[in-house]
Amino acid sequence: MAISEAFFERVDAGRFLATEYTRGPWDPGSQHAGPPAALLGRAVEEREGARDDMRIARITYEILRPVPIGPLEITTSVLRAGRSTEVAEAALAPAGAAPVMLARALRIRVAEEAVPGVAPGPQLPPPGEVEVTPFFPVPWETGYHSAMETRFTEGAFVSLGPGSCWMRMKVPLVAGEETRPLDRVLIAADSGNGISSVLDFGRYVFINSDLTVHLHRHPVGEWACVEARTSVDAGGIGLADARLHDEKGPIGRSAQSLFVAPRS
Repeated sequence: MAISEAFFERVDAGRFLATEYTRGPWDPGSQHAGPPAALLGRAVEEREGARDDMRIARITYEILRPVPIGPLEITTSVLRAGRSTEVAEAALAPAGAAPVMLARALRIRVAEEAVPGVAPGPQLPPPGEVEVTPFFPVPWETGYHSAMETRFTEGAFVSLGPGSCWMRMKVPLVAGEETRPLDRVLIAADSGNGISSVLDFGRYVFINSDLTVHLHRHPVGEWACVEARTSVDAGGIGLADARLHDEKGPIGRSAQSLFVAPRS
């Protein structure tokens, strides 16, 4: 059966159909968390009454259960509205079921040239200077791994230790709709634990049940880079911490709490 050349199809304002491009590497019926994270971020920005003079400075996702591939519904609400900041929430649920993923976003008012800009750090080698890097082996042909282009400047998916990976979407987030730079960052940010794995994929699971993204600058361009490091305690708790970049330089950070255990 043919699938849309996009991660999602929009059914109406709050309903979407996930395609096979959202499929993660571990379960053929579940999504990689990157595509629904980007979809929830877009919902926060698009919600009715959202102010044009604010943008997301921080967004935290709680992954309550695996996100299934199929019909999904999004609801949004405002938890706090102020003159300079607001907190909005979005929930993602299978049709007629309880939410499987929540997002809570802090949006801050911005003004043109309001304060002096401060350079945050050096740039990484641009994506055009590094070769395409394949994903680790995945047992199915179509999924997140086939819908994303990846180029490592440090490490690799099949290497243990820190990694820096440029990522670019090959298909739009929503069929027939413009892909935005924020979509590109949020769809990549959940890959930090895979980019910087410190334990063998075949022997251990290291699953994140949350993701927090901080952005001090609005991203630009088609590419997002995740420069990640993972730490694991012997008790089975880990942290994947990443600096996020676009082609102009650093734009923020992301963090994932990890459940780490031997594979059964």
